Amino acid sequence: MIIYYNYFLIGMAVFSLIVYVSLHYVNAGYGIFADKKWGFAISNRWGWFVMEFSIFALMLALWWFSDRRSNLVTLIFLLIFELHYFQRAFIFPFLIKGNSTMPIGIIAMGIFFNILNAFMQGGWLFYVSPQSRYSLSWLYSPQFIVGVVLFLTGFFVNMHSDAVIRHLRPKGDTRHYFPQKGLFKYVSSANYFGELVEWIGFAVLTWSVSGALFAVWTFANLAPRAAKINKKYAQTFPEEYQKIKPKRIIPFIY
Repeated sequence: MIIYYNYFLIGMAVFSLIVYVSLHYVNAGYGIFADKKWGFAISNRWGWFVMEFSIFALMLALWWFSDRRSNLVTLIFLLIFELHYFQRAFIFPFLIKGNSTMPIGIIAMGIFFNILNAFMQGGWLFYVSPQSRYSLSWLYSPQFIVGVVLFLTGFFVNMHSDAVIRHLRPKGDTRHYFPQKGLFKYVSSANYFGELVEWIGFAVLTWSVSGALFAVWTFANLAPRAAKINKKYAQTFPEEYQKIKPKRIIPFIY
């Protein structure tokens, strides 16, 4: 199994590079870049729910059917991982204001990646990693402590930034606005920065190639979009933009 899993990781690494390059030339057609060419659209709320529930449910299934259900450390990993997707599937979608939509093509691609990622993360944690790797002493290790702090910090930044965006519009308004509160003073996609920090934290706390590859995938998927959002803000809100000149996704750096 380990050989095939390693081939899978190599394929995912190559795929992430292709996605990173492609997204510099193609707009993922949702949100500020909504586009009908990605297929008919459904409610944004249900689009996010279906997309994020897929990985939430599959990770649970992979854990349940493994022979490592009694391992406390991998169970904690699962709970940390699922914290993000519980929020994204069961809370975030139903806080969305307005009647925005999401194309079915975007939803399908999101589900496809989530399935691959579930097998990447769940495969390592519950099936491929050495049985003795994640003993109870792992919970006292520097990588676990630092990783949890990073994950929870990113989780908070992501939720706070989503709240900032959500409260930009008065009820019934469909226009886009330039966010300037919180970490939006430093990056135009503070919500993406929070998510990136989360998965860097998860990579550290599991100290795994699979976790590191998910962090790479997060950057590959979000950085090109963050760059385009930054450019669009500069064009649409030139005066506000010039006052703070935010970076794209990483404060003070990029």
